[in-house]
Amino acid sequence: MSSIRRERRTVDPELSDPERLYVITGDPDGSERAALDLVTMVVSKSQPTPTVQPEQAVILRLCQAPLSVAEISAYLSLPFSVVTSLLTDLLATELIESRAPIIRATLPDRSLLEAVMHGLQKL
Repeated sequence: MSSIRRERRTVDPELSDPERLYVITGDPDGSERAALDLVTMVVSKSQPTPTVQPEQAVILRLCQAPLSVAEISAYLSLPFSVVTSLLTDLLATELIESRAPIIRATLPDRSLLEAVMHGLQKL
């Protein structure tokens, strides 16, 4: 019986380069980032224009259907802080929309369900 051999993923040196991440996020000008967390849903409002950064163009193409910030970060293999910086720029130019995820409604009260059940039984 042969054992399955796992290969160790090699880290792309370009992805871990701090200079590249600095170039992507741009020079910090003191402006605040948008209030985004890992589960914030993002959807693009338009197609990428020639003036956006390549990473932002990828985000706009990925977000044709709503995606969470965590998913975008994973697809781009970029840290959360870099992705939030890119998304803040896209929000400022109104190329994307963001919203909190929809929370499932709480279950109705058991007494209400029993009252409905008894009412249906009486019919």
